[in-house]
Amino acid sequence: MKITGSKAIIESLIQEGVDTIFGYPGGAIMPTFDALYDYDDQVKHILTRHEQGATHAAQGYARVSGKVGVCLVTSGPAATNAITGIADAMLDSTPLVVITGQVGAALLGTDAFQEIDVVGITQPITKWAYQIRRAEDIAWAMARAFYIARNGRPGPVVLDLAKNAQFQEVDFEYKPCTFIRSYIPVPKPNPSQIELAAQLINSAKKPYALVGQGVVLSGAEKELMEFLEKADIPAAWTLLGASAMSTDYPLNKGFLGMHGNVSPNMKTNECDVLIAIGMRFDDRVTGDLNTYAKQAKIIHLDIDPAELNKNVRADAPVLGSAKQTLPAITQLLKPAKHTEWIESFDVYDKKENDIVVRREVYPATGELTMGEIIHKISEATHNKAVVVTDVGQNQMMAARYSNFSQTRSLVTSGGLGTMGFGIPAAIGAKIGAPERTVLMYSGDGGFQMTIQELGTILQEQIGVKMIILNNHFLGMVRQWQEMFFEERYSFTKMKNPDFITIAKGYGIEGYEVSKREDLDNAIADMLKDDKPYLLVANVEMKGMVFPMIPAGGSVTDILLGDEGDKNDNSEPEVILEESILNA
Repeated sequence: MKITGSKAIIESLIQEGVDTIFGYPGGAIMPTFDALYDYDDQVKHILTRHEQGATHAAQGYARVSGKVGVCLVTSGPAATNAITGIADAMLDSTPLVVITGQVGAALLGTDAFQEIDVVGITQPITKWAYQIRRAEDIAWAMARAFYIARNGRPGPVVLDLAKNAQFQEVDFEYKPCTFIRSYIPVPKPNPSQIELAAQLINSAKKPYALVGQGVVLSGAEKELMEFLEKADIPAAWTLLGASAMSTDYPLNKGFLGMHGNVSPNMKTNECDVLIAIGMRFDDRVTGDLNTYAKQAKIIHLDIDPAELNKNVRADAPVLGSAKQTLPAITQLLKPAKHTEWIESFDVYDKKENDIVVRREVYPATGELTMGEIIHKISEATHNKAVVVTDVGQNQMMAARYSNFSQTRSLVTSGGLGTMGFGIPAAIGAKIGAPERTVLMYSGDGGFQMTIQELGTILQEQIGVKMIILNNHFLGMVRQWQEMFFEERYSFTKMKNPDFITIAKGYGIEGYEVSKREDLDNAIADMLKDDKPYLLVANVEMKGMVFPMIPAGGSVTDILLGDEGDKNDNSEPEVILEESILNA
């Protein structure tokens, strides 16, 4: 049938199963928005208040639903506003298709009003960026875009749509893309590497698995359990790998990385075989590569050949989807028991609980702490909520003290660390999983970076539960200033507005809590229904996130803070807990 290019865009989205678009209209994309007007019963458009908000919302939607997130924005500043979210999606392997408007093809290269080289800007931060100049190329480009975004290692694709192509008429026929000759999204595993990996695990006395987001993206959670249980392998998770295993899973030993748990980090340098599954050996996990797991044989499972031997050289690099490679290895494993090795994690766990967790989650006196608030909310939601975070101390605390009972339950900006991610990502997460409670943790700094998205919540009545952990500082930067810059708090103290009054202006109910005795009732009130809510929790101004591995340090150089009561009105002394090695 002959239709306009703008209608061809919408018809293509429908053919790809898209039910939600996040966007913001403008001149160069107006024909497509005009076409969208006739499809409101088939495709829902969420009007965000900023194009960055649209991309983060699409990320949140994609992360909890497993679908491709879609954004529709105009040219020039709209496209450049979307850059942060596109880059964030690239680093965190989030499937997005971002459609940007562009000036007409006849004006390209003339510096026309709101013209910018979108393809040139976005090529380094996308899986594919392509400019559509003719209506007859729309169906082909859209099918290719969705195929690339969702298959293999997911990521963002940008289509730059010239205005003339939206007006032109075309005989529309949509053929989903199932093959691109130059792109092999799921490489075929090498049987010899599968066999070598199995041999190394079968001979291991102290095997140890590191679980990344690749397990979640490939839907290999069940395969992971079967693999770990057959060979009795303890496992820890990266920030983006959170919720691949439930918190109470017996072989789940906790959170890796700079602010992770003590035992997962320490055991990295004690295991004899290290099995990395769908993770990229990020510097926040490895610390100093010169001291990282030098005693261990390394097995690395990843779908992206660029990740193998990039940071850590693997003895058995296993290329392929974890959905395929994990069961292939499991089939060759001998049933084993590593009871003594697994129990050896306990001594570190006890040390951390005694020094850090008791202080952070169960304080008897003093100001509210981030840890106790997150822990109480997790319990109140029966560990079933989707947890969305902003970036900073709130992010690390939410990862540490939230408990997870099902997959796709933590949405956070991992690779790029984007402040302002929280509110819009929570909007997308709630739309992607409307039946689930969505919690959004933010600091007072990050919340104000995308505070305009409260307008999106108002217009759509999106029932996200927002919690500001308010310490009147850019908390993580302040922590580094205190520890490494002689307490020179350069431009990190914040004078904040009345957040509750602002929320009320957007029709959002809220409450501000400062006292421990009021916290339980405040949480209950927040969770009593599925309406949007803002809880402002005033926490200790100079709270610290421990444990901490200093940047560039070894994974065994773990700072635990003072062993005393954090509420004894004395400044906590930061100590290097080397004695933990001999605990």
